[in-house]
Amino acid sequence: MGFVAIVLFLFYFGHMSEILRRKIDENRRKARGARSNASGRYEPLREEVQDGWDIPEDLAAFVTEVSEERPRSVVSRNTSPDIPFDRSLNPYRGCEHGCTYCFARPTHAYLGLSPGLDFESKLVARPKAAAVLEKELQRKSYQPGVLAIGTNTDPYQPIERRYRVMRSVLELLQRYNHPVAITTKGTLVERDIDILSDMAAKGLAQVGISLTTMDVALSRAMEPRCPLPNRRLEIIRRLTEAGIPVRAMLAPVVPGLTDHEVEALLEAASEAGATGMAWIMLRLPMEVAPLFEEWLEAAYPGRAAKVLTRMREMHGGSLYHAEFNKRMRGKGIYAEMIAQRVQKARVRFGLDTEMPKLRCDLFEVPLARDGQLALF
Repeated sequence: MGFVAIVLFLFYFGHMSEILRRKIDENRRKARGARSNASGRYEPLREEVQDGWDIPEDLAAFVTEVSEERPRSVVSRNTSPDIPFDRSLNPYRGCEHGCTYCFARPTHAYLGLSPGLDFESKLVARPKAAAVLEKELQRKSYQPGVLAIGTNTDPYQPIERRYRVMRSVLELLQRYNHPVAITTKGTLVERDIDILSDMAAKGLAQVGISLTTMDVALSRAMEPRCPLPNRRLEIIRRLTEAGIPVRAMLAPVVPGLTDHEVEALLEAASEAGATGMAWIMLRLPMEVAPLFEEWLEAAYPGRAAKVLTRMREMHGGSLYHAEFNKRMRGKGIYAEMIAQRVQKARVRFGLDTEMPKLRCDLFEVPLARDGQLALF
């Protein structure tokens, strides 16, 4: 490469780096969580660049774009020792809820998209997920087990109203008597009470509702497109009244920001009807760490140092360490203190009982009227 070419490359790369570091204009990111949209770790350069003219221009707000895919398989398997399920399904990639702390953000880099604003504005739907799942359930080698849904992105995020992927998956699981455990913040889960209550009566379904804070302002800043705290408690009430077992999910507990609410959240969840609980400390893997730090310093500058110091205390000086059996809770004095508070509160508010074990023995591939296997 000639000298001139090298100079041009360095100039271009430096210009690109500056472009990528620029934060998104506030008018463009209304009701969004991330404050920037840097390229993912597999995309060193992004094509969305300026033309070199420093002329002010008004850019449109980020709108939600949805593309579609039909994967060969929709069941993801895992053997992680600190995860209580071995299979999961995600109807969508990306999540419009826009939670600043979402540990799933780095998965958008696999699509060549940013874990920042792309994650919450460029979504991927799987409208044929139920059909693909049915083929997997019909394999002779398939052994039933609890299917976890909502472990990565929320199955009841706003676009579910349009695509109804989750609804079609539940209808399939209901026909096959296949157990399912759902985690969500979305109110659309109430739409599917008819299916979930029928499955719950057979010991085939339970739901976890994520709770983070009772502070409306904090919730709106940290989870811009999620239902507000009281509305999530109402979801717990409605599901419980329909006979569906509900677990309160304190996820995540944010040191120095929401940790003082542990007892209040568990008390509110208990009063709403939850029968069990689980909790996770804030996790900041890969791109999530700089995104969350950027948001924290802009939204709560007075607390940023405390929050980040606590995180480093729990992860050996780093903001995150992906060590099995430690990554979900952290380690050290502070982590142990929160764990003790959670345990005492769960006993105090009657949330220390185990959730009912879901049944796998009822699973059966249904037959069509002619006695042949039903394919669709």
